[in-house]
Amino acid sequence: MPARFLLSLLGLLPLAMLSACDRQTNDSPVVVSVIGRTQEIVEPLTNNASTAGRVTLGATAQGLVSLDIDGEVIPALAQRWIVEDDGRSYIFRLRRAQWADGDRVDAREVARLLEARIRAWSLLDPYGNMAAVTDVLPMTTDVIEIRLAQPRPNFLVMLAQPQMAVARRSGGTGPYLKERRGNSLHLHPLPDPLADPDAPKPEGETRDDRILYGERAARAVMRFVNEEADLVLGGTIADLPYLSLANVEGRAVRIDPVDGLFGLAVTGKRGITQDPGMREALAMAVDRQQLPPLFAISNWTVSDQIIPKQYNLPRPPTRPRWGDMPMADRLALARGIVTRWKSQNDGETPVIKVTMPTGPGASLIFLSIARDWRRIGIQVEKVEKGGDLTLIDEVAPYDSAFWYLGRISCRRQVHCNPQAEQRLHDAATAPTLDERMARLAEAESLFQADGGYIPLGAPLRWSLVSRRLNGFELSPRGSHPLQRLFAPER
Repeated sequence: MPARFLLSLLGLLPLAMLSACDRQTNDSPVVVSVIGRTQEIVEPLTNNASTAGRVTLGATAQGLVSLDIDGEVIPALAQRWIVEDDGRSYIFRLRRAQWADGDRVDAREVARLLEARIRAWSLLDPYGNMAAVTDVLPMTTDVIEIRLAQPRPNFLVMLAQPQMAVARRSGGTGPYLKERRGNSLHLHPLPDPLADPDAPKPEGETRDDRILYGERAARAVMRFVNEEADLVLGGTIADLPYLSLANVEGRAVRIDPVDGLFGLAVTGKRGITQDPGMREALAMAVDRQQLPPLFAISNWTVSDQIIPKQYNLPRPPTRPRWGDMPMADRLALARGIVTRWKSQNDGETPVIKVTMPTGPGASLIFLSIARDWRRIGIQVEKVEKGGDLTLIDEVAPYDSAFWYLGRISCRRQVHCNPQAEQRLHDAATAPTLDERMARLAEAESLFQADGGYIPLGAPLRWSLVSRRLNGFELSPRGSHPLQRLFAPER
C-alpha cells in the first residue's frame, strides 16, 4: 500500500479508537456528517457553494419553490404562482410564514434577499437562468414578481436549488431552527403555527431533531463505521478510497446518478497550456478508460466531451476529432506534437503544474494522468494552488448547455476562445428559440475545439446510509433534504 495512503489512515485512528458505546437508537435524533468544515454548517449563507453549506441552508431556509423526490417543482415559501408574458414574468404569492426569530415574512424583504441570492448565483453561472433576471419586484406584502429578459425553460428548477433559499443572518423559515453546540449544529423542527399554544413542548432532543457535523472525510467515515452517525453526505471521488480502508459495508454506500463537470480547466496564463496544439496533446494522451479501475467501480462514466447529453442543443454534443482513434495512435500523435514544441523551444522539456484537491482518490487520479503525460514527454507537478490546470468537480444544478459552457467560460477565469464566448453571449440573449439553439451549438463546437477544458468524465457523489435510516433516495442533483430522512419508531 502506498505510503501516502498509510499516512491518510493515521488521520482515522483517533476517531476509530473512540468508544462506540453511545449507539443510535430509534428514539434518538438522526445524526448527519457532511464532508466539509464546521464553519460551513455554522455560516451556510456565506458558504452556500459548499456541500455542507447547502445542506444546512436547505434545512433551515426555503426558496420560493422546492423539488420533490422525483425532481418536480413544488410550493415552498410561495404557495402558488403564475407564468405570464410568454415566460418572461413569474408572479408568486407567499404563504403565511415566520422567520426564525418570529417576525412575519414580508414580500418586500424576501424580494431584497432573493435579489442578493440571484446576483451571487449569476457570478457562478454567468449565462444561466439567473443571469436573465432583470427585476425582482414586491407587488404587495405577499406577492412578488420576477421578470426575465428572455424566457428560460429551467427557471423554476433553478429557483428550487438550496442556494436560492432566502434567509436572514438569524435564520430562514425552516423547516428547522439551528442551534450550535460545540462543533455540531442541532436542528429542531419549527413549531406548527396552527398547533395548540398550550400543548406541552417536548423536552430535550427528539427523533424529529437532526444533529449535523461538518468534518473531513476520514472523520466522517469513521463516525459512520462506529455507528455514531446515520448518514454521511458530500462524498466525492477524492475521498472514495476511505470506504475500503475503513471496511464500509457495500450496502451502506449509495452513489447518486449525477451529471456535471469532472475535468481539468486551463487556469494558468502562461506556459505550454497557452499553445493550442499542446492543449490538444494533453487531452488526447489521457487514457480515460484506466480511471474507473483505480476505484473498483463500474458505474462511473468517463468522457472526452464537455457536455454529456444533448440537452438544449439542436444536435448531439461535439466529440474531439481524435475521439475514435486507438489509444496507441493518440499517444503517437501527442508525442509528435510535444517533440515539435520542444524543437521550437531550444529542446526544453515542457513542465505543467496541476492543482488538485486533497484526498487519496485525487492522488490516484493525478498519478494516472501524470503517467500518461510523461509518456509523451511532459513533466508534471502537483500543486496546492496556482496551477496551469485546475480540477473542476461540480454537479450540474440543471440540465442545460448554458451551465456547462458558462462554467468553463472566460468569465469564470478559464482559458477560452473569445469567439466562442461571444457565441455563448449571443445565445443567452437571442430573441427566439431557433436563434438561441443555433448560437449555442456554434459556441459548443468552438469550446470543444479550443481545449480550454479537458473532460475526464462525470462527477461522482456518494453517501453512506445506515440501516436505521429510512427515506433516503438517490438524487440526480446529489441533494438530500434532511426533513425527508427519518428513523422508524420501534
